[in-house]
Amino acid sequence: MKLLTIVTMMLALLLSACATTGNPQDPLEPMNRKVFAFNDAVDTYAFKPVAKGYAAVTPMPVRTGIGNFFSNLEDAWIGTNNLLQGKPGAAASDVGRLLVNTTVGILGLFDVATELGLEKHDEDLGQTLGVWGVGPGPYLVLPFFGSSTLRDSSNTLVTLAVPYVDPVGAVDRVAIRNTARAIRLVDLRAQLLAAGNALDEAALDKYSFMRDFYLKRRINQIYDGNPPKVKNKEDDDYLDEPAPPAAPAATKLEEPPAGQFAPAESSGK
Repeated sequence: MKLLTIVTMMLALLLSACATTGNPQDPLEPMNRKVFAFNDAVDTYAFKPVAKGYAAVTPMPVRTGIGNFFSNLEDAWIGTNNLLQGKPGAAASDVGRLLVNTTVGILGLFDVATELGLEKHDEDLGQTLGVWGVGPGPYLVLPFFGSSTLRDSSNTLVTLAVPYVDPVGAVDRVAIRNTARAIRLVDLRAQLLAAGNALDEAALDKYSFMRDFYLKRRINQIYDGNPPKVKNKEDDDYLDEPAPPAAPAATKLEEPPAGQFAPAESSGK
């Protein structure tokens, strides 16, 4: 709950900041850049070295099992959001994945469901609100969590506050809960090592690259891979989020590159 309070206070601070820029999608860019620099420093000197050590000493089958375990915990919340978005078929598939992988897959350590044709989805509250017609609001960089928007930050807050959304948070024993969270974070960062290195070499301005990639990817997710084309406004880089579709169709998406150590979203559809 302390982390939830900190994130809430940071959101209030960001929204009350008076510094603005000419980018209509990023009016809080000066503040966002400072948070981005903080996150990047924490990643460079803490998370990335630990993730490298973890990848070096942990065999790939073990890392795969750990990743599958935490991915399995997400399927109940993903299914809930698919249902709220009017996609009962996808929601049923998510429930099926959870049941199959928890039982036959031994608590999710083995992804048996994918082998059976039950596709892994990636839905959250931010996408659900987007489908309902809620606009994204300003782009935000959250401390420790990275790229977001005012709308998408709702998923971060709900994940921290509601045990159902993140079953790890419902574990009573503090030591076990914190250990599980640390393992999940390190495992996720280890999965993104290669993409992060490529980003460091390719992007002249990591902040702008991550912002533009994140915003365009979220539009793509809300439209399940088929966003309508919208007319550019001030320049070729501007892409406003159009009104959401009435009934989006499920499509598999690509994984984002790693700029921050914990991108807001983690699997393909």
